[in-house]
This record gives sequence, C-alpha cells and structure tokens, in this order.
Amino acid sequence: MNKHLNVEFPADSEVIIGILNNSDSVLKRLYLAYFPMILQLVLNNNGNEDDAKDVYQEAIIVLYNKVKRGDFELSSKLKTYIYSICRRLWLKRLKQLNRYGGDIKDFEEYLPVEEETDRHHEKDVQLNKMGEALKLLGEPCKTIMEDFYMHSKSMQDICERFGYTNADNAKTQKYKCLQRLKKLFFQQ
Repeated sequence: MNKHLNVEFPADSEVIIGILNNSDSVLKRLYLAYFPMILQLVLNNNGNEDDAKDVYQEAIIVLYNKVKRGDFELSSKLKTYIYSICRRLWLKRLKQLNRYGGDIKDFEEYLPVEEETDRHHEKDVQLNKMGEALKLLGEPCKTIMEDFYMHSKSMQDICERFGYTNADNAKTQKYKCLQRLKKLFFQQ
C-alpha cells in the first residue's frame, strides 16, 4: 500500500492485461500508485510537480504503446521499469534545459533502459544467426538439434527416429552435429 495516498499497487500482470483490455480503472490506479516515486525523483533533481506530471505522463504513454504493440517483455518489476523510463526522460529534459549537474539523485533502484534494449537487440541478432546456422546445417543434424533442444526429445527417441543402434550412438552424432552448428554459427 502507498502510505501517502492509500492506493493499492496493481500487480504487474494486472497492468499489462488492463492496458491490453483498455481498462481505465487499471490506468488510474497505475497513475496514482507510482506517481509519488516520480515526484520525489523530479523534486530532488531541479524540477517541480508539473515537471514530474509531464515526465510521468510520457512514461505511461511509452509503456502503453509498447504493451499495445505486442512486443513488450517485462524483465524487471513494473515499478523499476517505470522509474527507469522517467529517470531517462528527466535526464534528457534537464540536459535540454541546461540544468543537468552531471549526476542525478536516485532514491529507487532503476534499470538502465538503453542497456536493457541493447541487450534484447543483441539477443535477437544472436538468435537470427543461430537460425541461419541451423538452416545451413543440413540433415539429419538439423532435425537432431531441433528434436533435442527445441522439442526436448530424449536421446532414446532420437535413436529410434533415426535408426541408431543405441542412445550412445545418437548422443555421439548429436555432439558431432553440435560441433558443426557451432562452426557454422561463428563463421557468419
């Protein structure tokens, strides 16, 4: 519970589902729940209440648009995510107003949003490279890799599917395929 406003914090999943379902009540609770945290951030760093309202509004719009696009993946608490967006927006505004003193006084743990975005982009690039390497791998290796790593099939299942004499032979073949896959992956 937020002691100042006596507002119940909505669960992170409730907020995401509420945005997807256009729930005004969830958005209102979201506005009330985390605003005091952002107000404190802005007031402690050369801003006023109107500045805090503007930054918070922008952050909620960013969250809303990301959720509505369908590509939103929450990798922290929603509170931390919102704080990180507001922090970044406030730093940007301070720089524009030439009021940035070189550091910002944080009182909440935050997640560097740019680093998080870069990390997700790098992971996507790596997954695409792996997909391309799998395409180049050829059969039966491609199917063995997919069966074992993507479909969680046992070595015994793979042994039976490909007619190996025992699971150890299938395991040896999987190892050879994995080595070829690594070579293809790192050649790209």
